[in-house]
Amino acid sequence: MVSIHSATAAAGPATATAEQPSPVETTPVDEQLWAVILAGGIGSRFWPLSSPERPKQVLALVSERPLIAEAVARLEPLVPYERILVVTSRDIAGQIRAAIPMIAERNVLVEPRPLGTAASLAWAAGEIRHRAGPDAIFCCLHADLAVAFVDAFRHVLREAARVAATANALVAVGVQGTRAETGFGYLVPGLPLREDLPLSEGGPCHVIAFEEKPARPRAEALIREGALWNSGIFVWRTRVILEALAQHCVEIGGSMSSLETRDHDEFVSGVKSVSIERGLLERCSGHLVVLPGEFGWDDVGTWAALRRARELDDTGNGASGRSHFMDASGNVVHAEGAAAVLYGVDGLLVVTLPGLTFVTTVERAADLKPLLDSLPPDLRRPGRPPGP
Repeated sequence: MVSIHSATAAAGPATATAEQPSPVETTPVDEQLWAVILAGGIGSRFWPLSSPERPKQVLALVSERPLIAEAVARLEPLVPYERILVVTSRDIAGQIRAAIPMIAERNVLVEPRPLGTAASLAWAAGEIRHRAGPDAIFCCLHADLAVAFVDAFRHVLREAARVAATANALVAVGVQGTRAETGFGYLVPGLPLREDLPLSEGGPCHVIAFEEKPARPRAEALIREGALWNSGIFVWRTRVILEALAQHCVEIGGSMSSLETRDHDEFVSGVKSVSIERGLLERCSGHLVVLPGEFGWDDVGTWAALRRARELDDTGNGASGRSHFMDASGNVVHAEGAAAVLYGVDGLLVVTLPGLTFVTTVERAADLKPLLDSLPPDLRRPGRPPGP
């Protein structure tokens, strides 16, 4: 495992293997992608399934593989293992590493404290610059991502890499919004980069504005105006994103020079936690380009997302584990303990674990904080002894 303190010693020049083209891909050298997967945090919105011992990223929520393993697999062979960096937090690093043994230890970057996605991305970009040079192109994405059509996903990454290579742009992949989601970011498209390839035909466009997590009335207006959801997938040249962060993200800009010398202790001590959306995208929308993507994207952020991401039965129920439905629709079941039988109910979330069964509505499951704040320790962490 590479901690932030040992990254200087562990990292070195790119190996010959890392610099060779993937055997399947034939893109030009300047478009050979690296990838950064952000995989920090426990994922408390998936209580009671997620815990410090089993963070969300190692749960098999959408397929039979853990989310983090699924994220790595869908990048192959476009991005080989040696060009994938994973940024995670110290408290869950062991679980993350165990779920992706194919990723070398030097490519698992472990934060000593939660840095926020802007600083995490900057650290990873600095590593790529040292290993592959300032013109290397990389994509950045989160581990908790659902993709229905993997080939289409890879195609969009290739196209985004070409845009980033030719336009030196900060490229965000946008998804057609279907509802007013207050937990997403919104990209307002402007003029196309190419007159003969408008947004409606899949062409990249300049971004007029980026709005992160707007209130519902504003989200509804943005959908009406044709804004795209921010998928959390970005592609850019290493030097372009590092320059943008240094210029616009004041929370980390003063510490960016530490990445050039790989003084990670100094970098960590000087940065403030901020998301890439708040710290950069909202402040530099004029430098953003959006490329539309249609590959069955979803953000696996809450239990409700599983009803969209999982395969459903004829009445819209999504289940993992032993379950039975009768006169029931639109339910989500995750059964790791007792089997779940749902009769004559709609829109429920049911989670069974050894020693605990959790039942709520899919809608209420979007915000579990009031519940978690009220629970005694032995129920908050089922199967664990009471304690902090």
